[in-house]
Amino acid sequence: MADTMGTMTPLASIARSGLQAAQLRLDSSAHNVANLGTPGFARQAVDQQAAPAQGGVQARTGRFGQPGVALEAEAVEQMAATYAFKASLLVLRTADEMAGSLLDVCA
Repeated sequence: MADTMGTMTPLASIARSGLQAAQLRLDSSAHNVANLGTPGFARQAVDQQAAPAQGGVQARTGRFGQPGVALEAEAVEQMAATYAFKASLLVLRTADEMAGSLLDVCA
């Protein structure tokens, strides 16, 4: 997904950061499920913040709350992360189609 100057378009950059954040959410939730039975384990969560200067979001993992993991909450988190992943992929696909259409018009 690069424009004619060889740099990533703003839409593609936003979508890429969304894909990375969604992947981090899935990984974090899988880590929580894997440690479901570990005594004293504190749930890992992903903090996402808008990053307007860079375009997209910044995401990082951290620990919070009481020890223990709720399996149903992790299932919901995995579904939400999957939808976020699909939405970012759709943005990336649309940016690619727009760039292709622009190149077709200019050619």
